[in-house]
Amino acid sequence: MISINNLSVEFSSKQLFDNINYVINPKDKIALVGKNGAGKSTMLKIIAGLQKPSGGSVAVPPGVTVGYLPQQMVLADSTTVIDEVRKVFSFVDEMNARLDRLNAELAERTDYDSESYHQLIEKVSSLTEHMAMVTGDNFEADIERTLIGLGFVRSDFSRPTSEFSGGWRMRIELAKILLQRPDVLLLDEPTNHLDIESIQWLENLLITKAKAVVLVSHDRAFIDNITTRTIEISCGKIYDYAVNYSKFVQLRAERIEQQMRAYRNQQKQIADTEDFIERFRYKATKSVQVQSRIKQLAKIERIEVDEVDTSHLSLKFPPAPRSGDFPLIVDELGKAYGDHQVFDHATFTLRRGDKVAFVGKNGEGKSTLVKCIMGEIPYTGSLRVGHNVKIGYFAQNQAQLLDGELTVFDTIDRVAVGDIRTKIRDILGAFMFGGEASDKKVKVLSGGEKTRLAMIKLLLEPVNLLILDEPTNHLDMKTKDILKQAIKDFDGTVIVVSHDREFLDGLVSKVYEFGGGQVKECLGGIYEFLEKKRLSSLSELERANPVKVAAAPAEKKNAPADELKAPTPAKLSYAEQKEREKMLRKAAKKVEEAEAAVAAGEEALKKIEERIAAGDVAQEVFTEHAEANKALENAMSMWELAQIELDELKEKYGKE
Repeated sequence: MISINNLSVEFSSKQLFDNINYVINPKDKIALVGKNGAGKSTMLKIIAGLQKPSGGSVAVPPGVTVGYLPQQMVLADSTTVIDEVRKVFSFVDEMNARLDRLNAELAERTDYDSESYHQLIEKVSSLTEHMAMVTGDNFEADIERTLIGLGFVRSDFSRPTSEFSGGWRMRIELAKILLQRPDVLLLDEPTNHLDIESIQWLENLLITKAKAVVLVSHDRAFIDNITTRTIEISCGKIYDYAVNYSKFVQLRAERIEQQMRAYRNQQKQIADTEDFIERFRYKATKSVQVQSRIKQLAKIERIEVDEVDTSHLSLKFPPAPRSGDFPLIVDELGKAYGDHQVFDHATFTLRRGDKVAFVGKNGEGKSTLVKCIMGEIPYTGSLRVGHNVKIGYFAQNQAQLLDGELTVFDTIDRVAVGDIRTKIRDILGAFMFGGEASDKKVKVLSGGEKTRLAMIKLLLEPVNLLILDEPTNHLDMKTKDILKQAIKDFDGTVIVVSHDREFLDGLVSKVYEFGGGQVKECLGGIYEFLEKKRLSSLSELERANPVKVAAAPAEKKNAPADELKAPTPAKLSYAEQKEREKMLRKAAKKVEEAEAAVAAGEEALKKIEERIAAGDVAQEVFTEHAEANKALENAMSMWELAQIELDELKEKYGKE
């Protein structure tokens, strides 16, 4: 559909792309990957026609439409949300006006048999069909569905766009692009400003309704679920894989290993040839062989190994100063802005060492509760910060607090302590401040670079309660992995406000959901929470739409009561029966395994408590007790999820 031919791009004598060729086919779902600075965003701009290449071309067939969402944009603030999105359909008014003119002309004409009259009828018919195709049955309903899917509520539709933050205005632009239904969607980091529910909605839309998609994203779960093809930009070349990102990572490792073997073999060949030339250069009897080897050496096409991050940095936080057993106790907490109650009656307790996530739609109170913890805003109810709790807080405006006159290196050097000071250059390199970048002044950094620097600065301070508000928005996958491992190894307490499922997976053991004015606790990780939420939604849906029992026909008024209870279900095929039985057996097995895990957890906890009762009061025993208690809570949560799933299946399939 779209053909990229011999594409080359140079920036300041640096070759970004070198004769690149590939094709974007209809219905392709492509992940465009590569390290920061490899040229991913540049590639999207060139395909969108916003930037010219140094050489080569992009061939877009006539009639093929392209929608492009950049990372940053300037939006107009002169309209309401709904009017801004309606601009996408401004052509509908023009088409309606044109159709009215053509119909008026038809009404005036009387030359029914003329060629021009028949041509006029064809124009009216064609225009009517085209309008039906591009607008569907009701484009107003499409607008509403798209805005709600992206997290807006109906009361937002009439609000001026100027009242919304940059992230929400990006959603407005994304809604406009999605409503255009382009043949090719180019999306540059679309999830940066979306919450988990909106990401899942967008994910489903791109999978089921989008045509071709080229996606740049650092959200691993997002690109894994959507894409079926991965194009890597490396060393000015591209490598095209017909697989999703996770499979690509494996294949890339194999490719690099093959390249390294070929590179080492070639280097040995070059060294042997150079050694021969040097030994026999001045021997007349060997002059012919020497000249032959020199020509052979000149003809060798040098193997280039793709860029690989060979660092093995393991970022470690300084040991957390010991806090009390309960760093945070929240009881009946509430916060309102005027008549708007953000949340109320929030009650929960964090134990020392807990790692929890705050999730929910934007505007439901996640950052508001964090501000309550920080003492930045008043609230109702009770909130107690525990003994000797030292809070490290990363807010989204944290970058604005940096000293612009300091260099990147000096900014970190002032907060680093102990052995970590010897690794400052390595740490900066891992966060994309390697080489000369570490000597830049903070005031010349971009917004994303300042955010990363603020993150490093925070993570090196000795604290025991970390509160991180959307920490991964500007980090690539490698850096997110480093940060995630550092948080997992951190021996203090952590609250993460994030929409990144892959980042939260395996990191948090509790999820607090904000929504509808409430804060609900869910034991288990992020995927356990999402599964439980899905099952809960299904249960609510079934309660809202009860199965209607068919009324008994008049001739069966005296039939036995059993016959009148419900219509006889359609007879299932053998394959359907086997599949249902298989699903029920699998769900029942999950319940059994979960029950066994709960029993084992209770037994382990009982043994530790017996040791404590017998007088074993070493600190290690209390640590084991806390870990066993947490494991038991997680096992109970998993049992609850498994039992809900089994009950749902039994109800659905009518099994006892």
